[in-house]
Amino acid sequence: MKLSAFGQKFTADAGITSLMDDLGNALSSGDDMIMMGGGNPGHIPAIQDRLQGILADLSADAESARRLIGIYDPPQGEKQFIQSLTDLLNREYHWGLTPANIALTNGSQAAFFMLFNMFAGDYGRGGHKHVLLPLAPEYIGYADAGISDGLFKAVRPEISFTDQHEFKYRVDFDALEVTGETGAICVSRPTNPTGNVITDDELARLETLARAHDIPLIVDGAYGTPFPSLLFVDAAPHWNEQIVLCLSLSKLGMPAARTGIVIAAEPVIKALSGINAIMNLATGSFGAMLADPLVRSGEILSLSRDVVCPFYREKMQRAVAVFSDAMGEDCHWYIHKPEGAMFLWLWFPDLPVTSLELYQRLKARGVLVVSGHYFFPGLPEDGWRHRHECLRVTYSQDDDRVAAGLRLIADEVKMIWREAARSE
Repeated sequence: MKLSAFGQKFTADAGITSLMDDLGNALSSGDDMIMMGGGNPGHIPAIQDRLQGILADLSADAESARRLIGIYDPPQGEKQFIQSLTDLLNREYHWGLTPANIALTNGSQAAFFMLFNMFAGDYGRGGHKHVLLPLAPEYIGYADAGISDGLFKAVRPEISFTDQHEFKYRVDFDALEVTGETGAICVSRPTNPTGNVITDDELARLETLARAHDIPLIVDGAYGTPFPSLLFVDAAPHWNEQIVLCLSLSKLGMPAARTGIVIAAEPVIKALSGINAIMNLATGSFGAMLADPLVRSGEILSLSRDVVCPFYREKMQRAVAVFSDAMGEDCHWYIHKPEGAMFLWLWFPDLPVTSLELYQRLKARGVLVVSGHYFFPGLPEDGWRHRHECLRVTYSQDDDRVAAGLRLIADEVKMIWREAARSE
């Protein structure tokens, strides 16, 4: 089969493809694999019960059921949900939105594919622009989203040690360079994979840079504020027309509904809706209609704050305690300070094998994680060993399974060090 350049690029090996293939194969194999690789949210009974009740109400009402499954939405997305979200955000945060500031997409991944290629890539006559990622590591799903090559440029972070076995990445503003070839700045908050939350001050400095160069600041809030609020530190909701804020219903407990939300200036939403029409014809109604009662009442904010956030904070604390106990003081190891999301980012400085080899060894022992080297899009392979010393693990699933997986990771790392010591 002969493929175009587009076909070759999007059928080649990619980190996100490998991750989703691993998850799918593990689920269908029947093997007793401990799933700590993907970002599938945990199943929170209070959230599931509430969503099941809404779904029952929709199914029982003939007009609602007809809208749910029998009518195309416009390319911008389900109008009632967009109006409800506009009203909620204006009521709570006084953002001055109109429905023309919001569009829905078939998941956040689709939103970023459209946005990145809107603002970066080939500009004609040899011109090419990039998306600047001010804080590597960043989300695995960004890496291969560009239609053209060279879509991202990233900056190494500053690393500060916040405890005996804890560290934190910070934006190195001295190394951050916005040029005429920068089409947009993008940062996730909290960051997938590390759980890092850039501060309000850091976000303000990035916005100032974007404004000075008349480019958008894209903020990936799939885990963040104002919902689903997987945040364990203070972080204020923020939006104005310089910012393209991307939200999601997935981590609230609706990943299969594939509902991404983009809040931006009207020209951005108009352009995004046009691309949406070509790519998808229409967005799905399911997620928007299921979440609409929660948005209209404001319950989406209280559930995020009082149910979703405590659920993940407690799971994070248990996971950190288990791994710290399993590792002890025998090895050189760190956890990135877990400030949000649903991941632990583990760093093993000077480990005798790469993170990819460690991933393969753990997979053979029945634990599925993600090698850290996938999470550095836009950063050149310049000999920075750190990118090959990290793993991303999720703690969103059953606590006993997570604990078992973390103990196996610790055991494997210690075994690798013992093997290295014997060979010296």
